[in-house]
Amino acid sequence: MVNSDGQLFTIEGISAGLIMLLTAYIVVNTTSIYTPGDTHISDMQLEQLGSDALRLMNTPNTSATSAESSLQKIIINNDTAQFSNTFLWFCNSTTSGTNDNLQFTADLYYRDKNTNSVNKIHLTQTRNLIGGEHPVRVTEWVHLNSNGQVPVNNREQAVLVEVLLWRD
Repeated sequence: MVNSDGQLFTIEGISAGLIMLLTAYIVVNTTSIYTPGDTHISDMQLEQLGSDALRLMNTPNTSATSAESSLQKIIINNDTAQFSNTFLWFCNSTTSGTNDNLQFTADLYYRDKNTNSVNKIHLTQTRNLIGGEHPVRVTEWVHLNSNGQVPVNNREQAVLVEVLLWRD
């Protein structure tokens, strides 16, 4: 014959087991582990690639005649073709294989001393950005010396070069 103590232990064991299963189910379904693959690793790589290209363009020259970087010369001379060629060459430098099909649009931001406002100059672009692309933004601060040739206010200042970069 079965006594009531055995039945209570059985009911208690079954309910404890159900509580543990329910707790495990809730914990497993509410915990999310994000990996770098979940955060669009291709966008992060493209952003790093563009940032490295701008940094290389803004590296000071080591020659004795001029210490200006190529990016400073491009901005001072408003040489948009040189910017496009140099930027895409740095972005597409590979050890083997075909070049990547990268597109970009580049702008220059500076502060106007007279109006105390931030203005934008469009540098160049490979083509217009339309709604289907997913661009990444890369920026680089460029120090321009006061030599009378600077296209923005003819004074020494720092300007921001902003590039929107995307793959076709």
